[in-house]
Amino acid sequence: MMGARTISSMLSALMAATLLPAAAASYTNPVLSGFHADPSVCRVGGDYYLATSSFEYFPGVPIYHSKDLVHWRQIGHALTRASQLKLTNTRSSQGIYAPTLRCHDGVFYMVTTNMEGGGAFYVHTKDPAGEWSEPVWLNDKTWGMDPSLFFDDDGKVYYTRHGGGEHGGVYQAEIDVKAGKLLEQPRLIWSGTGGVWPEGPHLYKQDGLYYLLISEGGTSYNHSLTMARSATPGGPYTANPANPILTHRGHPELPLQATGHGDLVQTPEGKWWMPLLGIRPIANRHHLGRETLLTPVEWNSEGWLTVNKGKPLATEMSAEGLPPFAPWPTEPVRDDFILSKLGLQWTQLRGRGDGLWSLSERPGYLRLKGSSVTMNDIAQPAFIARRQEHMRMRASTEVEFQPSAATHAAGLVLRQNENNYYELRITGMPQRRLELLARSGGVTSLQATAKLPPGNGPVQLQVESWANRYEFSYSYSAGGANAPLKLVGTVPTAPLSSESAGGFTGVFIGMYAEGARQQAMPAADFAWFDYQALEK
Repeated sequence: MMGARTISSMLSALMAATLLPAAAASYTNPVLSGFHADPSVCRVGGDYYLATSSFEYFPGVPIYHSKDLVHWRQIGHALTRASQLKLTNTRSSQGIYAPTLRCHDGVFYMVTTNMEGGGAFYVHTKDPAGEWSEPVWLNDKTWGMDPSLFFDDDGKVYYTRHGGGEHGGVYQAEIDVKAGKLLEQPRLIWSGTGGVWPEGPHLYKQDGLYYLLISEGGTSYNHSLTMARSATPGGPYTANPANPILTHRGHPELPLQATGHGDLVQTPEGKWWMPLLGIRPIANRHHLGRETLLTPVEWNSEGWLTVNKGKPLATEMSAEGLPPFAPWPTEPVRDDFILSKLGLQWTQLRGRGDGLWSLSERPGYLRLKGSSVTMNDIAQPAFIARRQEHMRMRASTEVEFQPSAATHAAGLVLRQNENNYYELRITGMPQRRLELLARSGGVTSLQATAKLPPGNGPVQLQVESWANRYEFSYSYSAGGANAPLKLVGTVPTAPLSSESAGGFTGVFIGMYAEGARQQAMPAADFAWFDYQALEK
């Protein structure tokens, strides 16, 4: 029999083991789910910062912070002012393309391209969670996209970008970041390995050699990563004989597809990692957009980069070599609109929406003031939404709205672009009703309708998602008590997929109001908005 001292020692050891954080054995891809495309990363000490594309959405270029490369928390946006980001009349999936985030001598730089609003520029700051500078527009006279900055150890800085379109290549110029101008016009330094759209270039220096990491094959199912190196920044570049260093094309059985557009970062312990984009198709369609994945990478004995030891990326990956896990506190499900400004998760279309919304006119509510601009228009409707980040989720809101004309409507919307979205909306006068509208390929159809009781009481609108469908429901509040939810209708996710709708973004879920024509439109007051992940 064991003595009391032995038992006590065992219990103490068990309690100590329980209290100490255990090293994580694995992590789950994607590390940023939902529309988080074209990730770019940099490290400062033990802190990692990441930027992603934002296209036609405002504010632009969300900025994330992590301590472990797996758990990310949004801390701000690089483009928060109208003077930084002009998106008027910008088409869907245009606007702000792939940014590059770099840190040098205590200053953060974010360089990108506004595809329909002025071309290449960069902004800078000493606090990535704070305000960024006004744009520094570059004197790049030819069309390009996906710019990147590289700070060499001799003090020179290089600007590298895609140019030439589908059958173009990688162009480079030296840049004076203090003066804000290119010192020469970009010249072609590498055309890739023959794949279309040789884009997303990043330049690195390793063991005295310069390495170009680019994507080829287009940003969909033929996406791939290729690499070349040179003794000088401007080439000539020699391609890796093992290219592509990563691709999932030709393997439809893999759960992650379209892998590419990566960036490199090294931990303080010397391990190398790559954030990159990928998609999770369901029945050959993906609707959440291009997401941020993470993979380990290594330099082999020949001095070339190898990705995940040559194996395909998986949804469950070994955490060996990662910093200790440092998850952030769980985000609250409910936003009750009691703060003086919108939370970082909220975005709008093509601008700040001045005059279209208010948090102060009715404290504790988000007030939307609809205009004649509808969700069909390439303009700015009264629309505030957030990314759908999970296949299984629940989103709901409570709205007070009394239409005064047949054109007035407000409610819950799931948007892919102007031609593809779903709406669960309150409309009708003098008797209000609910409508579930589906817009697919530019054609709008009424899927279901439900009568609302007389009066103008608040209505709760809800959508629950599965990988292949959305279920819309509602309840009517009377006397302060919510009635049970009633199903309105079920619609498929497929029409909101990139394969059906086109484009480079993902589904956004939020609130909208529209329909003012000849007379002023009553405000739509939203008491709260819930977003609850039910599983990844």
